Amino acid sequence: MKRKASISHDEAIIRRLRRDPDFAAEYLKAALEDEDEPRVLLIALRRLAQAQGIARVAKAAGIERESLYRALSVHGNPRLSALVAVTKAIGLRTHRRSHSIDI
Repeated sequence: MKRKASISHDEAIIRRLRRDPDFAAEYLKAALEDEDEPRVLLIALRRLAQAQGIARVAKAAGIERESLYRALSVHGNPRLSALVAVTKAIGLRTHRRSHSIDI
């Protein structure tokens, strides 16, 4: 009996992100909720970009492919404008919510 070749956890996540938009939305939502570690958001955006194809996302965001790789790398420090461009390129939209503060 042949055994199926195993894949890494990262590759399994990327494959699921590619085929399941609801999972992708929840995945990003969870990353945004991790306020203690901002790198979690970079990891999530990198995996989402990989799921859709880095070259395609870079082109849609108007960013050089190499610059996108650097920005979303483990040591990346992307500008806010780059993050906004990437989120739009991968099809994510933000929604404004009104908040009230009781004093």
